[in-house]
Amino acid sequence: MDAPRESPDDSTSAEPRTPFDASSDAAAVVSGHGVVLGWTRAAEELLGHSAPEIVGASASRLLAMPGDPARVTGIAERCRAGVGWSGHIPLRHRDGHRVDVDLRVSASFRIGADECFLISAREQRRPWEVGQSVLDGFLTRSPVGMAVMDTQLRYIWLNDTLERFGGVPREQRLGRRLSEVLPGLQAETIEGLMSKVLDTGVPVTEYEYVGWSWADPRRQHAYSTSFFPLVGTGDTITGVCYMVSDVTERWNARQLLSLVNEAGTRIGTTLDVLWTAQELADFAVPRFADFVVVDLLEPVLSTEGHGAWLTDAGPAPAKPVMRRAGLSSVREGAPEAVARVGERVDFVPPPHDAHLLIDGEPIHIPVLDPSDELWVAEQPARAASIREFGLHSLISVPMRARNTALGLATFIRSLNPVSFQPDDVLVAQELVARAALCVDNARRYTREHTAAVTLQRSLLPQALSGGTALEVASSYLPADPTGGVGGDWFDVIPLSGARVGLVVGDVVGHGITAAATMGRLRTAVQTLADMEMPPDELLAHLDDLVLRLSEERADGGPEAAQRDTTGILGATCLYAVYDPVTRRCTMARAGHPPPVVVAPDGQVSFPEPPPGPPLGLGGMGFEASEIELAEDSLFGLYTDGLVEAADRDMEHGMTRLGALLSRRGLDLDTLCSSAVRELVPAPQPDDIALLLARTHALGAEHVVSWEVPVDPAAVADVRARATRQVAAWGFGELAMTTELIVSELVTNAIRYAEPPIRLRLLRDSRLTCEVADASSTAPRLRHARSTDEGGRGLFLVAQLAHRWGARYTADGKIIWAEQEIP
Repeated sequence: MDAPRESPDDSTSAEPRTPFDASSDAAAVVSGHGVVLGWTRAAEELLGHSAPEIVGASASRLLAMPGDPARVTGIAERCRAGVGWSGHIPLRHRDGHRVDVDLRVSASFRIGADECFLISAREQRRPWEVGQSVLDGFLTRSPVGMAVMDTQLRYIWLNDTLERFGGVPREQRLGRRLSEVLPGLQAETIEGLMSKVLDTGVPVTEYEYVGWSWADPRRQHAYSTSFFPLVGTGDTITGVCYMVSDVTERWNARQLLSLVNEAGTRIGTTLDVLWTAQELADFAVPRFADFVVVDLLEPVLSTEGHGAWLTDAGPAPAKPVMRRAGLSSVREGAPEAVARVGERVDFVPPPHDAHLLIDGEPIHIPVLDPSDELWVAEQPARAASIREFGLHSLISVPMRARNTALGLATFIRSLNPVSFQPDDVLVAQELVARAALCVDNARRYTREHTAAVTLQRSLLPQALSGGTALEVASSYLPADPTGGVGGDWFDVIPLSGARVGLVVGDVVGHGITAAATMGRLRTAVQTLADMEMPPDELLAHLDDLVLRLSEERADGGPEAAQRDTTGILGATCLYAVYDPVTRRCTMARAGHPPPVVVAPDGQVSFPEPPPGPPLGLGGMGFEASEIELAEDSLFGLYTDGLVEAADRDMEHGMTRLGALLSRRGLDLDTLCSSAVRELVPAPQPDDIALLLARTHALGAEHVVSWEVPVDPAAVADVRARATRQVAAWGFGELAMTTELIVSELVTNAIRYAEPPIRLRLLRDSRLTCEVADASSTAPRLRHARSTDEGGRGLFLVAQLAHRWGARYTADGKIIWAEQEIP
């Protein structure tokens, strides 16, 4: 094989160069005698010889240069030593033209007894030669502005694009510095960067800034600039080249996106409609506009009804009734405003009407004309404000959310000389859309919270009366609106025998569900109390009710669970019954804090009934306990929100409550309200209820009783005694009805009950007649037929008395009947 001539970039190092990709290189196998043994399709495409033509022939015929046997021998010895060779050589194509290739010879290997070499080649690509016309076009017609500055930062050369960017002719730039030509275009900062490049030789890339251009003086432009040094002979820096791109569109898009993202964190921070509207106005000034007003439809600000127009609500009035909900201006005091926050407005940019709010598109007026006849005719006051304060550009965007029209937001520019552009309309729409959603959320929440509070207050007792047994006062403080209303309740229930039932409870959870559950439990307590159930039995029945309510919700399926997001996890309750005759108080509790008792001498105690489980757990019983209260004692029931707080535990809160209630010289209402105010001075996440009762006793002059022998003849005697006692109390007009009631009740007891039998009369707010016996048989009201001899006793009592009933005691039962005192 003839030796090729080694080119100057031939490699003679011991390390082989990176191999070519065999899939694209021409390859051939050549024997040690220079005969071609193998020929690939890529080799055929490179040199035009087919395999049958070249295999078996000498490889020297492929060279386009004189042979060099000495060099070929050297290359062969190198390849036999296990090191390949590469270099540039010319080859001859089949048609005779020259093909310059990068050639590589592998280390030698054997095929049978023959020594062989693998030779691969790739055609060399000639470098592209740039003509002067192409270079001139690149420098002068490039979309990128370019300039060359000398070491004094004076213009030496600039292209047409840079001349167009700045709006200053090339002749006025050459030989002068940037700060002399465009002093307001951050010239000092840019020249500082160029000086840094001259000093360090390190390029500065992608420096962005905003400035004004003489070519477009009414609009700010954003530019991206890069600087790099120009290096001459001896590596000396001879100047600076800088390139400028107009990135205004990208800059504006980024700024607007940042503005919209920031709006998401600054608008809608509260669930208050007016506050949200004001947040929109405050956010847009001065970032986006110089004067912003937000007008909301009056129903949106109302807590009654649906609170807004629905888009399918039918024809709208020509002028919508709105109120100004938000207002902000770059001028102190917003003198350009025609209406203030809270005032009625009917502003819709002429010639539009109320349909704009329902189905209209945003209004964009790039240039406001105060002399426009429509403005002068329909909005004369606003036309005058436009003239006086130079309001020159306007965008009005209807506020709509969830198919509901809410109002109108208007953005105006005056001090900012740039008019609103079409892209600004999109930004205004996005800002208003976010604010509208927040306003609608606040409106819906306010409506729901108002409904919940209204429901809760309607379910609480409107007036409390403890009769002559108790003087009562209460204080209820709803939770912070952000947490929703709770389920705290209290009640005072008049019972027979001048007794009074006191109850306080707390439903777990917040919202309308908790309020409704509270109402159901309060009604249940009243019903059970009217059935004369003792406290422990009453709580047991109440526990069953809460269990049923929870089961109803669980059986309602996913839809019920979605409607009732708060759920019913249970409730706590304390029920107490005070008897002014014995001054005994019987109570039981279900997971509730104990009552507070302040004795007449000011001593505070917290008597603890057996701690029953909260309502709704089931499977556990309740126990009642009894205490004696001295006359003029203070008895208080409360919910945990009064004594629990983040900064104190319950025991500390109970101690403070006792100290506040032991103060003297305050009437009961003042004592109750002041205790709540001092214990909870700020809004809290839970409802608070406090029920105070000052005890009284019924003395001997109000109560008389007689033992009744089990003898029908004794009826006349006790009847006469009762009649005389009623007359002695001054209720002569009740003597006859009392005589009849006593006669029927005592007769029934003697006939059907078991001894001992006792008759008691109580003079309280009503006159009560009680007959006690040792039987547990319940009386039954019957409607006797005309032929029956008996069965009319209780029916007669029910007709004569205001109300009647029976209650069970540890020793039997008591049948009672009350009469209204004239």
